Amino acid sequence: MKKDRFHFATAVLRWFDDHGRKTLPWQQDITPYRVWVSEIMLQQTQVATVIPYYERFLARFPDVQTLADAPVDDVLHLWTGLGYYARARNLQKAAQVLVAQFGGEFPATVDEVATLPGIGRSTAGAILSLSRQQRAVILDGNVKRVLARFHAVAETGPAQERILWPLAEQHTPEQRVHHFNQAMMDLGATVCMRTRPACLLCPLQPACTALAEGTPTAYPGKKATKALPEKSTTLLVLLNAEGEVLLEQRPSSGIWGGLWSFPETAAADDATLKLVLKEEWALKRPHPEWLPERGHTFSHYHLRMRPVLIRKAAPAQVCDRAQRWCRLDALPALGLPAPIKQMLGELAVQLRGDQ
Repeated sequence: MKKDRFHFATAVLRWFDDHGRKTLPWQQDITPYRVWVSEIMLQQTQVATVIPYYERFLARFPDVQTLADAPVDDVLHLWTGLGYYARARNLQKAAQVLVAQFGGEFPATVDEVATLPGIGRSTAGAILSLSRQQRAVILDGNVKRVLARFHAVAETGPAQERILWPLAEQHTPEQRVHHFNQAMMDLGATVCMRTRPACLLCPLQPACTALAEGTPTAYPGKKATKALPEKSTTLLVLLNAEGEVLLEQRPSSGIWGGLWSFPETAAADDATLKLVLKEEWALKRPHPEWLPERGHTFSHYHLRMRPVLIRKAAPAQVCDRAQRWCRLDALPALGLPAPIKQMLGELAVQLRGDQ
């Protein structure tokens, strides 16, 4: 079918009426705040993973004011396991801006909403269209994939966006825009999937160029992948005589910013490590126990972690970052990177077995 005879928005809305998702937690009692939290959590994260995090987060922070006033450790604690922790920090920063500058209410325009920390043009459009039914255009990853296949857009990066934004504008209707935008996100997530698109179930298949070419997965174009560089660090698992572990708050920026983790050193062998423990931590006769190495992959590098257990350690604070001794059987409500939380759980089991 020729595209000039195919009504894109009508087909999408008909599909939404029959198949669109309408019972997700953020689709109930809809407010800009509830939609905003869901949109941030859903970045780089699947719906099934987000739902329990979303429900716990909203139970603790039911509105903008509560989130703005909360200790950052509380926010990061409830984000533990979701990853991309800058999202949580920006969420709270944006809440504080909303309270300070907008009386706790979301601004009226996409341009204004897009000035808030962590919110771009597409997320701003989703917030206003889904919560206030304003006509606003979105272009998240799922929508990009649908449009790129429908129009056979092979470009990547900024060139792709320059092509797709006008197309998204062209297809977005004046009426029922909230349903249309939700449908486009649903189509990308459940039908026009990255590796196994269910083309025969897609309402756009009669006029989809990629399907007509027989190569839907060739679109959108893919950036050349580069081998991830590798970094390594030694994690100091310091236990005092009471069986408490020392945790240290990481700097607010960078990987795991603001989260609590083990202190780190570059020392990679016994001799160097013992020297570091004596000179920097004032431990006179340390007996380090190297634990199994483990890895964690970030978006731009792979981290090799060498945990080393030092028992009956009682060092003085040696840096200007916050440090605290924590009971393994009653960890406080802190933001912890998922790998560190896992290690703490394994360490607690190990120590119980040693008793």
